[in-house]
Amino acid sequence: MTIRTIGKISAALALAAAMAGCSSWDNMSHRQKSAVTGAGLGGVAGAVITNGGILGTVGGAAIGGIIGDQVGKNH
Repeated sequence: MTIRTIGKISAALALAAAMAGCSSWDNMSHRQKSAVTGAGLGGVAGAVITNGGILGTVGGAAIGGIIGDQVGKNH
């Protein structure tokens, strides 16, 4: 299995995890929704920027989640 394949699988799993978090979307605060959305978008962006790199995907999800959390705090 190549690094590229592992990266693509990781990106898909990150997106699936973010979407699974949406199953309780109605019970989440605005800040939590922003964090989940930010993590999903950050993971996808990180995967795109690093051509499916694992660290890029995970790093993007982490940074996106933090940014989403902070944006949601101000709403």
